[in-house]
Amino acid sequence: MRATVMYGAGDVRIENVPDPSIIERTDAIMRVVRACICGSDLWPYTSMAPSETGQSMGHEAVGVVEDIGADVRTVKPGDVVVMPFAFSDGTCEFCHKGLQTACVHVGFFGNNGINGAQAEALRIPLADGTLFRLPVGEEDALMPSLLTLSDVMGTGHHAALAAKVAPGKSVAVVGDGAVGLCGVIAAKRLGAEQIIIMGRHADRIALAKEFGATDIVSERGAEAVARVKVLTGGYGVHSVLECVGLDQSVETAIAIARPGGAVGRVGVPQHEAIPSARPSFYGNITIGGGPAPVRAYIDELLLDVLEGRIDPGRVFDRVIGLDEVPDGYRAMNDREAIKVMVNPS
Repeated sequence: MRATVMYGAGDVRIENVPDPSIIERTDAIMRVVRACICGSDLWPYTSMAPSETGQSMGHEAVGVVEDIGADVRTVKPGDVVVMPFAFSDGTCEFCHKGLQTACVHVGFFGNNGINGAQAEALRIPLADGTLFRLPVGEEDALMPSLLTLSDVMGTGHHAALAAKVAPGKSVAVVGDGAVGLCGVIAAKRLGAEQIIIMGRHADRIALAKEFGATDIVSERGAEAVARVKVLTGGYGVHSVLECVGLDQSVETAIAIARPGGAVGRVGVPQHEAIPSARPSFYGNITIGGGPAPVRAYIDELLLDVLEGRIDPGRVFDRVIGLDEVPDGYRAMNDREAIKVMVNPS
């Protein structure tokens, strides 16, 4: 079969690799119907050291179950399923609490030697705790939005929950990528009255406004902080969704939160320490977040997708075949595309 392998910064290849097979009794084999390129894939795309073996890429997918191990009970061949970006057993203490990304057996697709979903098929470990069966056919018109449930929509929702978004409150979203845009959807869905999107790309800003953003801040650094303060009567916002992961974005997030406010961090940190320790301490600002347990959120978000209340699939503005994935990485890195969807067939 064909799959995407990254061998170093800017070196993405489509290669013929062995077909996946059942290894453990809890495995399933999934034929990939739709996959995509994530903003977090761009970090290794710009910084990965050269590798002789490479890394199989991709952690977001919707697919069809082709085969199952002897102990799999919740899915069967022919089921259309969404694959969260992390696999989990569904039975440990943390899974029971809805924190599947802290599962005692957790693993992340397309990372640390684990095969990824930018491929024609994939082995799914711990299938019962990982895969979520969808009540649609594999060519359903809602497929783009269903695909976002594997990561970006659930991650935007996680940021909103960590930032304590609530009806009537003010929210700022730092980052206008797919996660930030889904964060706008999540904030609107949770009843925020004012939603400030912080970004400077016209196509993304236009989409954010359609999703529910009420204000736009295109400045950066101190100018951005000052602008947010003007928009919020000098106080800052109640909730900040930090969807980038860089020092400057975290500093901005803390600086625009009002005293007693909260920051939900879902941008993968690119630095070891959280900046602005003193301002966050003296402002009594809550800082939370982390890898989103998207498996826990699929139930409630799926209903809104199926009933048309949210349409996060609009973050996909380019659809490509598997052979075009290397150019898809380039397009996203050059900001020519917000998010690229991959049709492997």
